[in-house]
Amino acid sequence: MEKSQYNLCIEIFRKFEQAGVLSQLILIGSWCVIFYKNYFKNHTALINFTLRTRDVDFLVENPAKIRVNVNIPDLLKDMGFVVSYTGRQGYMRLSHTDLILEFLVPEKGKGVDGPVDLPALGMNAVALRYLNFLTENIIQIKVEDFVITLPHPANFALHKLIIGQRRIKQDKAAKDMDAAVCVLKTLIANNQLDSIQDVFNKAPLKWQKKIIEGLKLTGDRELTLQIIKT
Repeated sequence: MEKSQYNLCIEIFRKFEQAGVLSQLILIGSWCVIFYKNYFKNHTALINFTLRTRDVDFLVENPAKIRVNVNIPDLLKDMGFVVSYTGRQGYMRLSHTDLILEFLVPEKGKGVDGPVDLPALGMNAVALRYLNFLTENIIQIKVEDFVITLPHPANFALHKLIIGQRRIKQDKAAKDMDAAVCVLKTLIANNQLDSIQDVFNKAPLKWQKKIIEGLKLTGDRELTLQIIKT
């Protein structure tokens, strides 16, 4: 991650805070690891984590509950962000030379075919499964002069183990597994093994099986045995 990317990300947060929308969004994806350093007292395992993505992902837990109307493309236009579309169905993203912003929502029931409109934000979002796993346990972290919302590190890491197996591209799968291992080891170093096991035990059995498989795929047998009592 370049300093310019970090500074731009901070400026995005500040813009969202000033517009009154930051509290409505949950930062997800690999950028969380960077800000978890502000959460852990012992973040030695995070020091060597290399962020290798331009994507900054924001999760909207419940679009119907957004209490402000902010046209995000207009809000970030003067920072050099332009609207672009991906896929035949027209998923919106905001693109910059340093970062790409996307919005996501949890997929429910049988799912939806196409983007989910977020009229209050002037955007649309991608609906994906397993995202409700990230909303079940959230934390807030102070960054500079504002507060951002993230999934609890345990939920973040176990979620990465699941979605890493769903990736088509192997390089993205490897990034997910690396982020998961890094955060899990940091949790353990901060005496939070119980929090990992608690999140695991509360997950549906099908998800638990996927998490176990993900742990095995990391190749870290010691870590697997610490988390999964066998």
